[in-house]
Amino acid sequence: MHLALTTVLLWAWGGLQAFEIVEKENIFQKTPCPAFLMFENAAYLADMSFELPCHCKPEEVPAVVWFYQKHLGSSHTKVLTDFDGRVLTEAAQVRVGSDMLARFSIRMFSLLVFRAQPEDSGLYFCGTRKGDYFYAYDVDIQNSEGMVATFQDEGQEPFADEYYGHLHVFTTFWEWTPCDRCGVRGEQWRIGLCYLQSPDLSPRYLKAVPDVVSCGSRAVPRKLQTKARDHTPELLVRSCIVPCEKTKTIREGVLAIVNYVSKVGSRPWVPQVPIQFHQQRLGHGLIISCPGARPEHAVAWDKDRQHLYRTQYLKGVNRSMRVFIDHGNQLHIRFTQLDDRGIYYCWRQGVRVAGFRLGVTSRGRYPASLSDPETRSAVELTLIGYLFITAVFVTIHLCRCCCYLFQCCPNFSP
Repeated sequence: MHLALTTVLLWAWGGLQAFEIVEKENIFQKTPCPAFLMFENAAYLADMSFELPCHCKPEEVPAVVWFYQKHLGSSHTKVLTDFDGRVLTEAAQVRVGSDMLARFSIRMFSLLVFRAQPEDSGLYFCGTRKGDYFYAYDVDIQNSEGMVATFQDEGQEPFADEYYGHLHVFTTFWEWTPCDRCGVRGEQWRIGLCYLQSPDLSPRYLKAVPDVVSCGSRAVPRKLQTKARDHTPELLVRSCIVPCEKTKTIREGVLAIVNYVSKVGSRPWVPQVPIQFHQQRLGHGLIISCPGARPEHAVAWDKDRQHLYRTQYLKGVNRSMRVFIDHGNQLHIRFTQLDDRGIYYCWRQGVRVAGFRLGVTSRGRYPASLSDPETRSAVELTLIGYLFITAVFVTIHLCRCCCYLFQCCPNFSP
């Protein structure tokens, strides 16, 4: 009896393993490669990270190669791989303004682009090292510099749709983010990107909705792009409030020390989130980023007990703002003052995750360093001044020598 039961179990286990192997082998058989290469349209906001999966691939191809072209048929093509499909880049090491070749990664045949910029817009091809393409994307990275914020609590409304004959320009909004704080009044927002609808679009570009693509798509003729150029991305903001989840915020070892000290006498202050200390020079600018946060995340900032809401501190609300939050969720402090000292707390997806204790020092006590932009500027201006004086000195003496040789210089000696 036991032998028969063991045999049945082994047969079932073998059948499950075979089913798992078949599923892994047939991943790329679900989506057949098109006979004629088409481009799937995708739109993102600047500074976002995105992933482009290679939806189809012949089974005999072990690795894919990703290519980039600014325009279809361009003679300049970038190769975004080491020809083995194994290029890896960590998102934490990517900086704003880095070249695209330093901001991508290939994982499981998919292309990941970190902190995308408007110049990354273009065509992305998934293929082989021989130049055989299987799948392609038409990527539109829309600039966030001209983004317009709309606050629902103040009764503001998003942009109205625009019509130019058969051309329809409108905003497509993403889903609402989670509430950026818990236990107190918070905010949530949704990003809106520019889209248009027209029957004059190129038929080679795939569209989720008939005749609808993003405004920067290569499917849009140039004459239509000029009409949609003034329709910028939007940010819709509204208030929200959610309860906090009960989580264990202090480790057992720290609790033991706290309990011991509290028995002896006074109970010390123990932060519930990691606190990083930073000392800033008086009058200099500072940019603080929330750890692990991306532009599409719900991020909020507090200074001590003061909540820095986007309705008051979002970039562009007031042109004379000294402290503001940009569209990438970074906190900017221009011309640091003494009253900027304090602890700045960062919320991510409704959870407070980190704090930054800011100290401000005066100019006299701050050590000069060549890594300081103002120090470098002062050194450059000093060197330029010396070069200018030297050039004037040499020019005067050359002129006197020429006058002396040709006897055309008046004699000022007594």
